[in-house]
Amino acid sequence: MSNISTVTSTLGLTPSAASQSTNPTSTLTQANFLQLLVTQMTSQDPLSPVSDTDMAAQMAQFSALQTAQATDGDVKVLQANTLLGRTVTVTPTGGAPTSGVISSVQFQAGTPQVMVNGASYALNQISSISPTQSSTQ
Repeated sequence: MSNISTVTSTLGLTPSAASQSTNPTSTLTQANFLQLLVTQMTSQDPLSPVSDTDMAAQMAQFSALQTAQATDGDVKVLQANTLLGRTVTVTPTGGAPTSGVISSVQFQAGTPQVMVNGASYALNQISSISPTQSSTQ
């Protein structure tokens, strides 16, 4: 039980905050992973240190985390770009749904945002997508 207290206090969490962090929207970031790794290394028993194979496995997990995060970012960019010219319905947080054509894709803090009717929206605010009707005369 003292190991849990050490880890949670090192991460700046109280035991109640640590138990509340099981929220499905929370994710383990690279900084969290490195912080846990450093805490593990500084708290290990000097007479029974972590084996080199365990350390290699943890470094492989860290590398996989970096690759997954980079891939996730690339997928979001591709998703946003494929929506250009499509008619979407967006539902802003706490607002009424609005429909319009995606006119451009912009990046804010490295995250793609779509422009609909002159306003910027995150990809997760899109509630429906439909083909844009072309007018032929």
